[in-house]
Amino acid sequence: MDVHEALYTTRIMRRMKPDPIPMESQCRILDAAIRAPNGGNAQRWHFLAVDDLALKARLAELYASCRQQEYADIAAGRLGAAPHEDAVRRAESLARIKKSGDRFVEHFTEIPLLVFVFAVDDHGGANIYPAIWSSLLAARAEGIGGVLTTVLRYEACTVCDLLGVPTADGWRMIAMLAFGYPLGRWGVAANRRPVHEVSSRNQWGESFGARVPEPLWPPDADGARIELDRPAS
Repeated sequence: MDVHEALYTTRIMRRMKPDPIPMESQCRILDAAIRAPNGGNAQRWHFLAVDDLALKARLAELYASCRQQEYADIAAGRLGAAPHEDAVRRAESLARIKKSGDRFVEHFTEIPLLVFVFAVDDHGGANIYPAIWSSLLAARAEGIGGVLTTVLRYEACTVCDLLGVPTADGWRMIAMLAFGYPLGRWGVAANRRPVHEVSSRNQWGESFGARVPEPLWPPDADGARIELDRPAS
């Protein structure tokens, strides 16, 4: 698979088949993860795979509870929208996400593979998130969908106790990844603000220097999708 195809089509896949993921694929996913760049090659990470049904059932209860807490925070304005977001657009997006998330919760125990990601002294995630993204890209190459979620942060202590995490040594849960063969289709995310709306050059708010009104993958032979700004005369 071309690297740009992987970058453009790796998206959240919450609807998954219950089919088990072969150990060989799991190994390739995590082997790609540990090749990610990290400061000083300290490798302050740990990946805990969960596929035990009883354990997933307990985690499903915690996840449902945490999700209710998260939506309560959203409703109360404690998890607000970004300043640039249109209120109507944000509401529509949240409604779609909630519908997809509801199904994810309902079928949580059917998810074939959960991977809990832990780090110690990670400087705000600078080392662990490249590894997480590498694992999602590697999964895409295997035809496997993935979801990154931090919802379980509301019950982080309970989750760590359940999984036997040595938190006294400084390990903390960063995220949970859910992997499975997707029921949906791969595709380029279309609901993104274009590059020229979220980028500047040299000074905040100044023109980036080009407009990119459409996704640049699949490639356009004549490059017409990039519109260079004309310098002021």
